[in-house]
Amino acid sequence: MAAALRLGPLLRYTDGSSATVWVETNRPCTTEVRCADGAGGTARTFQVAGHHYALVGVEGLTAGTATAYEVLLDGTRVWPLPGSPLPPSVIHAPAAGDDLRVAFGSCRWATRPSDEKNRVGPDALDALARRIAADPEGERPDVLILLGDQVYADETSPAVRRRIDARRGLSDPPGSQVADYEEYTWLYYESWLDPEVRWLLSTVPSAMVFDDHDVIDDWNTSAAWVSDMRATGWWRERIVSALMSYWVYQHLGNLSPAELAADPVHAAVRDVPDGTDALRAFAARADAGPASVRWSYRRDFGRVRLLMVDSRAARVLDEQQRAMLDPGTAAWLREQALDAPGTCDHLLVGTSLPWLLPHLVHDVEAWDAALCRGVRGARWARFGEWLRRRADLEHWAAFTESFAEFTDLVAEVASAPDGPATVLVLSGDVHHAYVAEARWPAGADGGGRGGGGDGADGGQGADRGSGSVSAHVLQLTCSPVHNSVPLSMRVGFRFGWSAAARALGRRFARHGRVPRPPVSWRRTGGPWFGNQIMTLTLRGRDATLRLEQARADGTLRMRFERSE
Repeated sequence: MAAALRLGPLLRYTDGSSATVWVETNRPCTTEVRCADGAGGTARTFQVAGHHYALVGVEGLTAGTATAYEVLLDGTRVWPLPGSPLPPSVIHAPAAGDDLRVAFGSCRWATRPSDEKNRVGPDALDALARRIAADPEGERPDVLILLGDQVYADETSPAVRRRIDARRGLSDPPGSQVADYEEYTWLYYESWLDPEVRWLLSTVPSAMVFDDHDVIDDWNTSAAWVSDMRATGWWRERIVSALMSYWVYQHLGNLSPAELAADPVHAAVRDVPDGTDALRAFAARADAGPASVRWSYRRDFGRVRLLMVDSRAARVLDEQQRAMLDPGTAAWLREQALDAPGTCDHLLVGTSLPWLLPHLVHDVEAWDAALCRGVRGARWARFGEWLRRRADLEHWAAFTESFAEFTDLVAEVASAPDGPATVLVLSGDVHHAYVAEARWPAGADGGGRGGGGDGADGGQGADRGSGSVSAHVLQLTCSPVHNSVPLSMRVGFRFGWSAAARALGRRFARHGRVPRPPVSWRRTGGPWFGNQIMTLTLRGRDATLRLEQARADGTLRMRFERSE
């Protein structure tokens, strides 16, 4: 049997001289990436659970150029696909000083087959791919950031459910949800084999991080939630398979060639005939002790720094020490954010869960966390845990100390004399898009937890306060790329930004004895609903933000544009 592509290629990491290209093949083979300008690389596939993968390091690229590439398996060209109407896949090697375009979003259900009704509307990634394919020399993102819920392990499509039923039936837990590594491969196959999206991922570099649906809704909500899940007969296989598949399909491609060369897990999996046991042991350790692995990572694009932060697996869930990030990850984030003063014009922090939420939602989450901590007694604590799971109250606001610590770090970065012009927090998850601008009290420099006001909802140009915080600090939230947005969600989030909602939220906060947050914020754009994608264009110390929504005709429609 000749070697063939099963998935990919995905263009992942790029810099001025190197890149990585990920593929899944149908059998062991040697994978080669061959560029038109002579750059290239080869890698032997590694095996996990009967599946074969390669991450090819491409060397010899020339900064400031773009080169078409092809993929060969055992010397036979398999990409571009024969007869494909799409343009050749290319690798753009950025040069110092180039403008940087960053597209981002989250929450993408796989495109439904043509014989099934699509209940979620047009796919924003499909629309983006069509626009780039129609004008290959025109504007395109330099990196696509996918902020979680790349696959839905707990909300499978009719096609996947039929496969599950044929394999093991749907009557036993977890029913129509995926159960193991093999079934996870079906999700990625369904999602990344869409022709336009497959081509897009082959020609635009991508950076990814998981959120809850990559594993299960409300993953790591609380210690009680974890205890309940571990008491089931199916959870252990699910979580181990989820982390194994995330490492293979998403995390591995986030790493630079130097990081890959130093990664002991990569070596352990790659250098044996079958890496299943080594990867399984790693995933089991990661689940048992989240501090044993850091899923967060850094990418540098000239003078733009991207810190992708794991806000799911890194959690500390003890109610009295509850934290969004374990101490090691929190220390890493601080070190990276403050590293090399004067070398960063824009700091981007990617976290799947928004830092700044509608005011009512923020206050309710902080109130609920206080109840669960026991500030109103055991009866209220039980109610708080019930409500937390029922209403998904587990964003940054529900980790009160972590919210304050992250806010202080942002203020410290934003007030540094040689700091960046913008600090931009990129998030998804909440199935709508908005822009919120942060403000600190006069004199704030990241050194305190003093109470800022709630801030008035209003238009652009929000005052950032008369203190030393000089950078523009924005929460940029974009979700979903391709998913449903129920009417109740639209109404709830619109109300959540209103003055009446802010007043109601403070009543909840007072009941929970929750102090005012150390920062205030106002909505300066949105909320927008629909399938959409945001794009940042970073030029020197200037930034432009654009929001576009997918239309039924397969195009993207401009909804919002703003310059900083």
